[in-house]
Amino acid sequence: MEFNNFLFEVKDGIAYFSVNRPEVLNALNKESWEEIDKFADLLNTDDSIKLAIITGTGEKSFVSGADINFLKARTSITALGGLAQNALQKLENSPKPVIAAVNGYAFGGGCELALACDIRIASENARFALPELSLGILPGAGGTQRLAKLIGQGRAKEMILTSRRITAEEALSYGLVTKVVPLSGLIAEAESTAKTILSKGPVAVNLAKKCVNAALSTDATAGSLLELLSFSVLISSEDRMEGVNSFLEKRTPRFQGK
Repeated sequence: MEFNNFLFEVKDGIAYFSVNRPEVLNALNKESWEEIDKFADLLNTDDSIKLAIITGTGEKSFVSGADINFLKARTSITALGGLAQNALQKLENSPKPVIAAVNGYAFGGGCELALACDIRIASENARFALPELSLGILPGAGGTQRLAKLIGQGRAKEMILTSRRITAEEALSYGLVTKVVPLSGLIAEAESTAKTILSKGPVAVNLAKKCVNAALSTDATAGSLLELLSFSVLISSEDRMEGVNSFLEKRTPRFQGK
């Protein structure tokens, strides 16, 4: 599959999806959001893809925000279509893990793109912000919701209401990212995390992601029930038997996703 605004390749089960609009610091236009939506569909349906890594090309910007010409052309009617919000919901709800390798500016839609991923790893030069209020709008691709759930309402309000940029180290202390590494080692770190995840039982990975996502959108009773049902499904799987047997036999498990 080809994309106009992204570089895309699949290697060893990992899909690499890199924003490639260096002339505007990887800012996202309408077509970019349509391609993120298209990529999310591909991720959900292509069995050769087990996990995705999303990053930006270059050494300065992950995604610098929305292309200003895209913002200028929008109307209330087109905004109600929820293009960006729908694309990121698909990404967040994908059964496959998604890692954001944040290699620089993650502003506006770029921060929201990272928030929709399961794991965020940042380079030391990364900066995060939701500056939409400076333009008289607000984060409209899930930023007000995901950021508050991830780092708490107080810090989310401070970031959104002031439009303040935070450093990678601040993002780490907030829990917005899980690790900060030198830019030169960012993709290698993301790949290391990806390979660790891929060594686990794929059905268990899928259900574990669903359970954790549910913890943010359901009450404790419903979340616990989903966890119990998922655990029960896994108990009867071939992968569970392979995991137990490989542990007893002191060998690497060979999971089949069954």
